[in-house]
Amino acid sequence: MNWADRQPVLVGVGQITQREADPRAAKGPLDLMAAAARAAAADSGVGDSLLAALDQLTVIRLFADTSPRFVSPFGKQTNPPLAVAQRIGAQAVRQHVYTWPGGNMPQYCLNRLGEAITGGTVDAALVVGAEALATQKAAQRQGVALDWSDDPGGSFDAWGVQRRGWSDLEDRHGARAAITMYPMFEHAIRGHLGRSVADHQAAIGNLLARFAAVAAANPLADRRGHYSAEQVATPAADNKFIAHPYTRLMSANAFIDQGAAFIVTSVAKARALGIAPDRWVYLHGCADAHDHWHVTERRDLHSSPAMQRVFAQAFDMAGCTLADIGTLDIYSCFASAVEVACDALGLAPDDPRGLTITGGLPYFGGPGNNYVTHSIAEMVQRLRARPGTKGLVTANGNYLTKHSAGIYSTAPPARPFAPADPAVLQAELDATIPRPPLVELADGAAQVESYTVSHDGKGPVNAVVIGRLADGSRFIANTPPDAALWDAMQTEDFLGRRGRVQNDGRINRFMPG
Repeated sequence: MNWADRQPVLVGVGQITQREADPRAAKGPLDLMAAAARAAAADSGVGDSLLAALDQLTVIRLFADTSPRFVSPFGKQTNPPLAVAQRIGAQAVRQHVYTWPGGNMPQYCLNRLGEAITGGTVDAALVVGAEALATQKAAQRQGVALDWSDDPGGSFDAWGVQRRGWSDLEDRHGARAAITMYPMFEHAIRGHLGRSVADHQAAIGNLLARFAAVAAANPLADRRGHYSAEQVATPAADNKFIAHPYTRLMSANAFIDQGAAFIVTSVAKARALGIAPDRWVYLHGCADAHDHWHVTERRDLHSSPAMQRVFAQAFDMAGCTLADIGTLDIYSCFASAVEVACDALGLAPDDPRGLTITGGLPYFGGPGNNYVTHSIAEMVQRLRARPGTKGLVTANGNYLTKHSAGIYSTAPPARPFAPADPAVLQAELDATIPRPPLVELADGAAQVESYTVSHDGKGPVNAVVIGRLADGSRFIANTPPDAALWDAMQTEDFLGRRGRVQNDGRINRFMPG
């Protein structure tokens, strides 16, 4: 075959949002995946014949297998890709893949599958994921026992990076979750922009209100209230702080029931199956890389060198620039992820093209590691409706750590699908991006680089500070458990605040002067 016949092409997409109030009648995650896969096959126009032709099947890792917070009490799924294959009659699958965690993984997997299709080792592949955390939570609250266990036997390959996203040092200071890390990025962004606490809170509200407006018009979105900027930014009984400066309406909404799938084949396979060319969407450009793995290792807390290079590499592969993009979906677990991506792209937060086509993770829904499967699916639909235009999907895993991007169009690429080797870019980033010296047990005069105050629904419970010692070394610390101090940290500007840091042999404590 010539290179055009081996070009990877998306031929079918499917999305499911479940709103079943009775947990006993609701689909579990594997059945949601099967439903999304069947929807993707139907979308191709050839239905079950496409499922029967699949030779590769990838399942995006469940949150139940990602975080202790989301572990299901309703049984273990031991081989999700084989379980999905059995449910949809995909008996020809030769490779079953279950990914490691990360919001970057749907785009990452498509990038790798594109290479496999071009190389002739895969002809037709399904990527699918789903979460049923709303049903799980409802069943637990109602005392309903469900059985989601599934053990089909067999084995699977694992794609991605197994390594956890936080260090032991960060863990000891209560900084192991996204809702601790992203607020610290947010305060650092505020400092970089020179804004007051109040002005920046209003700016976040304005940014996310535009996402909420898109969700309000999307029947698949979970939160469809047309939230105003003031509603988003202002703490209230139904919009409490989770970790300053983030309220509930500023945070990814994980407790949803959503599934999505896309099917990618070679052009030759699509033609052989009789899939009409008006269903085809090509991946023109893509790239993957990660920043220094732990947040306390980063060059700074307001930018992402790896993200910038990933975007540049994807545009280079696609032979276009941001000006050529008609439709965008920027990964949006928290506002800081959007702001850092906009900075890396040179994109205004109020760009008239809009920054989301779904409504984003706080409003459309944050289905675990699988959100980008939804954004890819939605992008395919948007580009089919505007043939020849280009769309950009960005993806982010862990804590602004792992980055992936894809540039899409219905127009065939002018050159073979040939992404740059991610290992080459990664080696360059590792070697050239500086890391500040990190002191595990800190003592002495200190200054705040960023911070957050965590809440438990009743009020503040902890504060985390990342700061610098007089010699420029970085440290992470907690503050003393002082309610008045925590209140001050949420109303005053603590960036650059001077004080002292001490340790007890395990935990650092920062005390403002």
